[in-house]
Amino acid sequence: QIQLVESGGGLVQPGQSLRLSCKASGIVLYDMAWYRQAPGKQRELVASIARDGTTHYSDFVQDRFTVARFNAKNGYLQMNSLNAEDTGVYYCKSENRGIDVWGLGTVVTVSS
Repeated sequence: QIQLVESGGGLVQPGQSLRLSCKASGIVLYDMAWYRQAPGKQRELVASIARDGTTHYSDFVQDRFTVARFNAKNGYLQMNSLNAEDTGVYYCKSENRGIDVWGLGTVVTVSS
């Protein structure tokens, strides 16, 4: 079965950190991207890592996040210095034979 499963979300205070994980089944994480969707807003790209290891970050990340792969089946998004604007559902995305594969998401809430 082809699927991506995110984990690691939770409730943290501003300034704290979280590490989100993405575990793949049935596919290889050649390319991996993290998206997020805040309440009432559209889903947006957070960060991505390509097959050759090239990474890309959206401007709002501002050197706070790191995207990487552990191996062909596991990747993560390290998030530091979180603030309230980072609240949302975070999704892992990859692809299989040209078709996008999405996880169901993990909820991140940043609140004091």
